[in-house]
Amino acid sequence: MATALPTRISSVDVYRGFVMFLMMAEVLEFGHISKSLPESSFWAFLAFHQDHVEWVGCSLHDLIQPSFSFLVGVALPYSIASRIAKGQSFGALFGHTLQRSLILIFLGIFLRSMHREQTNFTFEDTLTQIGLGYPFLFLVGFRPFRTQLIILCTILVGYWLAFVLYPLPGAGFDYAAVGVTSDWEHNLKGFAAHWNKNTNLAWSFDQWFLNLFSREKPFIRNGGGYATLSFIPTLGTMILGLVAGQWLKNKDLPIEKVKRFAIIGVGLLIVGSILNWTGICPNVKRIWTPSWVLFSGGWCFILLAAFYWIVDIKNYKKAFFWLMVIGMNSIAAYVISHTLVEFIHHSFQIHVAKTYDQWFGEAYAPLVHGSVILFSEWLILYWMNRNRIFVRI
Repeated sequence: MATALPTRISSVDVYRGFVMFLMMAEVLEFGHISKSLPESSFWAFLAFHQDHVEWVGCSLHDLIQPSFSFLVGVALPYSIASRIAKGQSFGALFGHTLQRSLILIFLGIFLRSMHREQTNFTFEDTLTQIGLGYPFLFLVGFRPFRTQLIILCTILVGYWLAFVLYPLPGAGFDYAAVGVTSDWEHNLKGFAAHWNKNTNLAWSFDQWFLNLFSREKPFIRNGGGYATLSFIPTLGTMILGLVAGQWLKNKDLPIEKVKRFAIIGVGLLIVGSILNWTGICPNVKRIWTPSWVLFSGGWCFILLAAFYWIVDIKNYKKAFFWLMVIGMNSIAAYVISHTLVEFIHHSFQIHVAKTYDQWFGEAYAPLVHGSVILFSEWLILYWMNRNRIFVRI
């Protein structure tokens, strides 16, 4: 990797701020509003895109985690170049990488353990998944481009093959015990059934692995179908981001980078969609199937191209400052959104009115208190930005 001290790319901060804003905006609870107003297609549309799809498919909300993971890869070439320019050795760099990895893993576990009786050892949180794959990403970052592609293909094909070789449930399998039914509408048929919820390789691994830890009760299933082993294909998503970051950092004309990102993005969308439609490998975000790496990676490239063109080429930085405030402090934003929601809501109930969120009727109460919480969280991040307080790991 080049040792030149890199320039900060504003569009990366804006893109990161955008996906973090989507996550923070969960407090607006469009789903609750949609249930109160079942005739409204407008609220139904917003509710769909503020939640994960049940199994196969994609909503805007499903792109949050892959985008966050992708951007970890985008930022890595800049981080490494900056540290090398300061004279840090490879050993020091890798030591910092391992430290960062452990902090991310345990921070994810900590956040998933809130309001529980004991530590909830679970590894599907976004931060934990990134932490598990980050040391490998760092090592891949020092390999030539061709080797990086070979590693990416090996991860995707190997993970796909591992699921294919895992046997399908037998006739007497107890679907109810793992939280699904044999006739669940989202169950896949034929070859694609290898990627069904809580009957796949990753679920089987977690039945062994997660029960190695002290738990409130034995692990049988994850209600959403999420799995520890998803960190492996998530590494594939981060490698796509790494490749994008290396291209972003090179000396090509900015508009040429936009074209390259857009073309690759569309190509990945097409390949991912074909794999899904043919049943070779369905697009399932919850278990991060190889086709999902390609499909979501396509969207990540397209979004990066769009933000890079608007923010860095067209120079609309001021218009997106509110997102930069979030994106430049993404770890703080992540933690705040997981810890301060109830505190802010109850504070307004105490100091303003118990029913402060009823101003526009009960149906819109989630929108009112969600907006108050979201704006309060942003003000905290704005204050941190003004005072140059940035949480770095």
